[in-house]
Amino acid sequence: MALELRHLRYLLAVAEHAGFTRAAEALHVSQPTLSQQVRQLERTLRVQLLDRSGRTVRLTDAGEAYARYARRALQDLAAGERAVLDVQDLSSGHLRLAMTPTFTSYLIGPLVADFLTEHPGITLDVREMTQDRMEAEILDDKVDIGIAFSGSHLPAIGGTALFSEGLGLAVGTAHPCAERREPLPVGELRHHQLALLTSDFATRRHIDDYLVRHRVRPLVTVEANSVNALVQMVQRGGLATVLPDALTQEEPHLHPIRLEPALPSRTATLLRRETGYHGAAARAFADLAARWVRDRGYAVADPGR
Repeated sequence: MALELRHLRYLLAVAEHAGFTRAAEALHVSQPTLSQQVRQLERTLRVQLLDRSGRTVRLTDAGEAYARYARRALQDLAAGERAVLDVQDLSSGHLRLAMTPTFTSYLIGPLVADFLTEHPGITLDVREMTQDRMEAEILDDKVDIGIAFSGSHLPAIGGTALFSEGLGLAVGTAHPCAERREPLPVGELRHHQLALLTSDFATRRHIDDYLVRHRVRPLVTVEANSVNALVQMVQRGGLATVLPDALTQEEPHLHPIRLEPALPSRTATLLRRETGYHGAAARAFADLAARWVRDRGYAVADPGR
């Protein structure tokens, strides 16, 4: 029997869903058809790829080895299809973007608006996620380009510095520090209730590192996985949070409070795979982002940071 792409997709679907029933539903095929196709693949390769003896179906050792190459083959074929369909004049195309939460709050909106003005034929898939997940999805060819932060990245992830992002304390009109003009010593954070992102986000880890360096253990009353949720809560109560300066300045009901010493700035960075195909839409977006930052006078990032 000649192997076909469906055999690879069927095997990977069963492995992903740990069973034939849910895999068949996801593939929109009958369970007997799915089972038959996978057995054909096993007969062709003369090896058992799936262990069906337990309550869930899992890959055998041989199946794990084969699945790695199957995933890579499907990814390469998908990249090849995009290369063929990629119109170099950008009259059509598709771009998959990802960014960490702070950037969805103040950066991605105007960037996408300007990009679509220049290239109205491009469709976009825009998602918010943690930086760890973003880098993994870039390597898995599920994301074309990400906006996150500089630092140590997964192997084969390349970063291009965009601008330096300042961070500061932000409070609402009901907060006791709303009218404060002088800097707030970092030690005083012990006396204020904070609302912060959860610890799986790079921003939270950046804040925690700062607090540890200054031996401060603040009262974190609320944790959330959404910057917009933090903004809404802080605007309406006595909570304080840490936000990018650019975001605080755009929110009329937020008041910035300088911390002493100041929170270190971060380098906003475009992330892409160092190897593999980069479509025309991804290249155009990277060029636009660099131009957009420069035109608006954002602090230029040091590429070495």
